[in-house]
Amino acid sequence: MISLGQRASGLRLERMQASPLWNGGGFRNLHPIAPGLRDTSAPRPSLRDFIFLEGRRVPQGPLPALDPRAAWGRPAGSGLRATWLGHSSVLIEIDGLRVLTDPVWGPRASPSRLIGPKRFQPAPVRLSQLPPLDLVIISHDHYDHLDYPTIRQLAKTRVPFVTSLGVGAHLQAWGIAPERITELDWWQSHTLPGAELTIHAAPSQHFSGRGLKDRNATLWSSLVIESPRHRVFFSGDTGLTTEYTRIRERFGPFDLVMLEVGAFHPTWGDIHLGPENALKALALLGGGAFLPVHWGTFSLALHDWDAPVETLLALGPAQGAQLLMPRLGEAVEPAHGPLDQPWWRGIEERGPGPAKAPEQPESTAQAPEKLEPLLWPMD
Repeated sequence: MISLGQRASGLRLERMQASPLWNGGGFRNLHPIAPGLRDTSAPRPSLRDFIFLEGRRVPQGPLPALDPRAAWGRPAGSGLRATWLGHSSVLIEIDGLRVLTDPVWGPRASPSRLIGPKRFQPAPVRLSQLPPLDLVIISHDHYDHLDYPTIRQLAKTRVPFVTSLGVGAHLQAWGIAPERITELDWWQSHTLPGAELTIHAAPSQHFSGRGLKDRNATLWSSLVIESPRHRVFFSGDTGLTTEYTRIRERFGPFDLVMLEVGAFHPTWGDIHLGPENALKALALLGGGAFLPVHWGTFSLALHDWDAPVETLLALGPAQGAQLLMPRLGEAVEPAHGPLDQPWWRGIEERGPGPAKAPEQPESTAQAPEKLEPLLWPMD
């Protein structure tokens, strides 16, 4: 199945094996799991939990969404503007350049078009409606961050890519020319030719893999977007790590911090932040306008779909967090101050509407009496 991707070989593999993070069979996290990050007493989710969506894991109506194209047609007054397009896909406009993070426009976070987590609703604009891009950055190769149909469409353009070590093999297999791909190890940097824009790869605490036999075969990273006037931090997927202090020292302060807040579980604290640890990560990074990502698009854990942002709204202001929580497609400038209105409330009361993506067909299969717990999440 081509959507599974391609394993690295040749010079690409040799470069990966030269990384200090390579442990002989794949990449590794830098630090052991910090005490308290993983609650080993909590029951792990089972496959049944992911097949049969129960509770409030999916919104009952469409999330409010705006068409950002008119805003994109005007320059950002402050020089920095962000548009959340769903999950971890954000269009960053930074001093006249456009950077797209972890683009996922496909209907499922899965190698299959028929099964796997289905997005709540389409992205607020079609991929073809994006303005010309200067760069695409990809943090790691999980399906909710590296999407085969999206990459195939972007392959028709000339936009360059910056990603983590090994991920370029997938991109190249899906039609991205090698000269358009730059792969970075942690603490390595790439400056966009002819532009004052540099991408720095930095540590994260996660894992990788798209199949049963490629766990940790490619690297995972957080990424810093730096221009002469602005700095943006993008977490990718990560658990809480003290490396954020080093990232602040080397690249801070940040005008905009994008941290993952969804798909959390007590047994996954070492690989996913969740909202409470995201606030701790924000403090380690030295603050900055906080745009939460990795929520509101797929059901990838057992919590309510809106639990990440409700928790942030309850805890963030008291901790001094400058929350920036735009609606889908709402172009916002961090310099204009916080944006923390709970626009997502009342969706259940409004009920289904025309913007909602089609529901998954209800399964006629009987639930198995027992399914083994999963050792790790699917993202």
